[in-house]
Amino acid sequence: MIGIASRFSEQQRSWLDAASTFVREGELRDLVVHMTAIPSPTGAERKLAEYLRDFMSKRGLEAFYQRIDETQGNAVGRRQGDGTGPTLMLYAPIDAPFGGDAQSDGPWIDFGKRPDLRPEPIVDGDFVVGLCAGNPKGHAACAIMAAIALARAGVPLRGDLLVGLGSGGMPVNRSPSAAVTRANVGQGNGCSYLLEQGFRPDFAVITKPGTSIAYEEVGLCWFKLVIRGRLDYSGRGTAGVRAANHRNPILDATTVIAGLEKWFPQYSKHNTSGLVAPLGNVSAIEAGWPDRLAFIPSSCNVYLDMRVSPRTDPAEVHVQLEKALDDIRAANPQLDVTSEMILAIPGTSTNEESWIVRSAVAAWESAYGSEHSWSTGTSGATDANILRGRGIPTARIGFPRLPPNAPHNDTFSMGVASVPEMVRLTKALIAIAVDTCTRTRKDVGLN
Repeated sequence: MIGIASRFSEQQRSWLDAASTFVREGELRDLVVHMTAIPSPTGAERKLAEYLRDFMSKRGLEAFYQRIDETQGNAVGRRQGDGTGPTLMLYAPIDAPFGGDAQSDGPWIDFGKRPDLRPEPIVDGDFVVGLCAGNPKGHAACAIMAAIALARAGVPLRGDLLVGLGSGGMPVNRSPSAAVTRANVGQGNGCSYLLEQGFRPDFAVITKPGTSIAYEEVGLCWFKLVIRGRLDYSGRGTAGVRAANHRNPILDATTVIAGLEKWFPQYSKHNTSGLVAPLGNVSAIEAGWPDRLAFIPSSCNVYLDMRVSPRTDPAEVHVQLEKALDDIRAANPQLDVTSEMILAIPGTSTNEESWIVRSAVAAWESAYGSEHSWSTGTSGATDANILRGRGIPTARIGFPRLPPNAPHNDTFSMGVASVPEMVRLTKALIAIAVDTCTRTRKDVGLN
């Protein structure tokens, strides 16, 4: 039999049905609208986290604000069991990689026709549009409402149910905001702090986008390449010909970038296995002085985001990159380029036969009414790497791709939430919680 019903006793099915009656489109929509209206760029999530603490506290959960510093903190909800069952955490980050305005995000985003990039939510039929309305705020809203529905239905739990709403979940470092003073504000910082401070579950489910359940995902490495040239003056030369020893590192950077673009598919093919096919990307360039264009800089920095398989160590990724750079140097002897790893988050994996993965698969099948199949060739990274890296078996579940009638479905957007999909995800999370937290530790394979 497809779905969660084959795992459930008659009593568990009654609890699932009772809790599911408290999943309401209007309430989910209103919650994500309020969350989207509260800007929460990475490192400055305090206001949103405090709002969510109060929201959960008023609706039947114990709730806490967990301060990290003056501007950053987590929100945690809890419904306690009787102590005989496993603890499950429904986890979601709550931060946005952007601030939603030109002052904080610079000139590299066009806000003109993109309401999905502004923290000013719009309800458009079945959709909520606004900065990170779908990812991560819509996903976080589902985790919150699943726990609240279980509390309203009075489902008796053996194990604790936690709702972890983490700051610093985006793959970003310190933002330009003057209010944010620490460098380590992203990369799963909030999730790591949450676990360190005592909110440690036996199992976790992270709610992030995906068309199927995921038991593993890539990590990421960031690299800084320095291409060196020669400080020069753009007017130096004769008869329309530049000086003989002219060496513009910006032009040399284009040669390096072109070589890397040819190599990235080889890197992905070499490291593809399991569910993942890690990608590489040139993401930023620094060089020169916009206010002194008569001068050629002596160096150009190129930044890479390299995704990492759970079966490849970040140090090995650096070795592979250096081999690729050696080939580029051999074809272009004039190049002077060095590389430095500036960030490393290993990829992680949970055994696909783990209790939490099988429970999530069964819940997915009930939600979609079809047999589950794994999505392969993925290259997305989440805080699941922090959870798994701390030894917590973790499954990922989330919204599928936006339907054809959704706003901004033809481009990269984190700012569209489908309310019907929120309902479906919330009910799936309820099913996983009933399946896990109403059993004894022995039932789920724990001591």
